[in-house]
Amino acid sequence: MKTKLSILLVLCLLNLSVFAQQKTKKELKAEKELQRQKEIEALIDSKDFVFEAQKVTPQGGRFIILDYNTYFLKFNTEKTTCDLPFFGRGFNVPYGGGDGGIKFEGTPENIRVEKKKNSYIFRATVKGKNDVYDLLFSIFNNKTASLSINSNNRASISYDGLITAPKKTDK
Repeated sequence: MKTKLSILLVLCLLNLSVFAQQKTKKELKAEKELQRQKEIEALIDSKDFVFEAQKVTPQGGRFIILDYNTYFLKFNTEKTTCDLPFFGRGFNVPYGGGDGGIKFEGTPENIRVEKKKNSYIFRATVKGKNDVYDLLFSIFNNKTASLSINSNNRASISYDGLITAPKKTDK
């Protein structure tokens, strides 16, 4: 009888230790999530970040997965640089002047940030050499983002990807 009672007591103690470990795992997950949220908030407050496109969805089309991490939009209040692929309809593109993508450099204007419960809405307008681009970012706390670009000369297009801090050499 005593051995059964002692075995039961040992099992209860082991069960409590497993429960305590699960609680710490939840706490660690919450701490990581809070850390990511602070990193995203700092990037948005600084208005200095890099969007790396992983997937593109043209207007009226199916999404296309981008194989290489070479497509980006570097946002900065002084100079925004974009090199993203474009699939869709062009309205006013010069003959032989279409390079097949959305490529521009310019100073962003009308920057607006709206905080939602688990995300941010970030808007800006950039005047490129031949076009004006309206940028709409939906940035989430897990560092994922979607970007919609509207321009005067092309159909609207959306991209999904990641938001990161700029590398020191990017500045």
